[in-house]
Amino acid sequence: MAAARRDIAPLLQRVRAFLLGREHTLALRFEDGVADRTQPQPVIPDGPSHLYSANYYCQRDARREVNPPIDLVLEQKQLEAEGTTVPKTKLPTPGQVYSWD
Repeated sequence: MAAARRDIAPLLQRVRAFLLGREHTLALRFEDGVADRTQPQPVIPDGPSHLYSANYYCQRDARREVNPPIDLVLEQKQLEAEGTTVPKTKLPTPGQVYSWD
């Protein structure tokens, strides 16, 4: 434990511990104060580009898959002009409805 106290004199260490309200630690300087590096590797699910064989950058670039936004009003008018009707359904409510006074 003496190796962990090489930064200042013992009297000043006690003064510093009193003023801090805790024992001062030197981050990452001494190995016994560092967490073990034996954690297991993370299990990460495969993504769209986990296969590198014949997977070129231009094919796996997710920015190229973005399309402009859809105008829902225009789409609805086009469906009505074609004669296709979209059934109006009541949206589900999350649980019982409480009637306030």
